Amino acid sequence: MSAPVWALALAYWMHMIATILWIGGLAAISVFVAPAAQKSLEGTAKAALLADIQRKLDPIAWFCLVTLAGTGMFQMSSNPHYQGLLEIRNPWAIAILVKHLLFLGMAGLSAYMTWSLLPEMRRVAMQQALASQETGLVEKTESLRRREMRLLRLNLALGLLVLGLTALARSAA
Repeated sequence: MSAPVWALALAYWMHMIATILWIGGLAAISVFVAPAAQKSLEGTAKAALLADIQRKLDPIAWFCLVTLAGTGMFQMSSNPHYQGLLEIRNPWAIAILVKHLLFLGMAGLSAYMTWSLLPEMRRVAMQQALASQETGLVEKTESLRRREMRLLRLNLALGLLVLGLTALARSAA
């Protein structure tokens, strides 16, 4: 039994919106906002701006991840090339498998950043504010900020690869 056309269209629409929001947010921060903040703002102002943006984007990003997972599974199960879980017998299935592995990698990077890296950055920023610019904390803050930027750019690159695999899967259909 195939899904109703309206349900599949809604799933595609929601999937595209979630993709735009998530990949667009990653691109905006890693390509525009963070480099501009790095160039234009000093330590605490820069950290405050980026922390505020991250605090606002995190719930949106996690909502997008959940939406992508749900709508993606619905779309996949409605695709005539889908033959069952881990039935990798055609180019479409290979592209979808690699896409899902990259998606899981992106989710893992996002989880690490949300629940490990960003809280550590906030702790160091608070310690730095209390210690009034202690050299070791300034260096630690910059090291964490550089790690965050590398991970943001990696997540963006993975997202672009996911989009490429989506195009490959669509062309194999």
